[in-house]
Amino acid sequence: MRQAGFVAALLDPAQAVPQGIQNPDGSPAQKRFDVYRNNVAVGLSDALEVAFPVLRNLLGDAFFRAMAGVYLRRFPPSSPLMMHYGAQMPAFLRRFAPVAHLPYLPDVALVEIALRAAYHAADAAPIDATALAAIAPDALMGTRMRLAPAVQVIASSHPLHAIWRRAADPAAPQPGVAPEAILITRPQFDPVVHPLAPAAARATQALAEGRTLGEALAEGGDALDLGALLSLLLSQRAIIALT
Repeated sequence: MRQAGFVAALLDPAQAVPQGIQNPDGSPAQKRFDVYRNNVAVGLSDALEVAFPVLRNLLGDAFFRAMAGVYLRRFPPSSPLMMHYGAQMPAFLRRFAPVAHLPYLPDVALVEIALRAAYHAADAAPIDATALAAIAPDALMGTRMRLAPAVQVIASSHPLHAIWRRAADPAAPQPGVAPEAILITRPQFDPVVHPLAPAAARATQALAEGRTLGEALAEGGDALDLGALLSLLLSQRAIIALT
């Protein structure tokens, strides 16, 4: 109970110094606690800036810093590992009124979280590029593909990849209006972001869920270029097993 009260006071400047935090003369150590409280807030804000650099680019430093102050008080860390901090950011952005006119921001946050997950994912050896061609045509549609742990798919109703590129490079073309998903792979040491059409995103997600190639093809529909998708996955060392 005392620990919960300490955490609540630590994140709420309006609360008084917790009981037992005293100066040598026995008076409440207001100034010292305020310094500690400020240091905690600054540290968590810094962690969010590191975790969401693209969001910060889109919103600007001053706005992002102010928003981080709101976020950290609603969602204090649940783990001592700061690489996990910010997991609730997409849900927070969906309810944060000042950014309601930017409905794509939650998806951008999902990409940044997925990039961190991909970076820390386990290594996995890819299949040989010729293994897929060796499967008999009549067995191909029943084949299941296991994707590398680093592979992530982020679907969106917004031109997500174009927004992502524009945030990183102001000289990039202005985003259009067509929906665009993102595929994250890690062929070597660092994650790589790729644009995906919605049909390819649905098919890739089906493969990631362990469904057959035939089921993935059906999920993608007529708009799916299956050859292009498989070529991308193979080139990115994203397929690690065939069944």
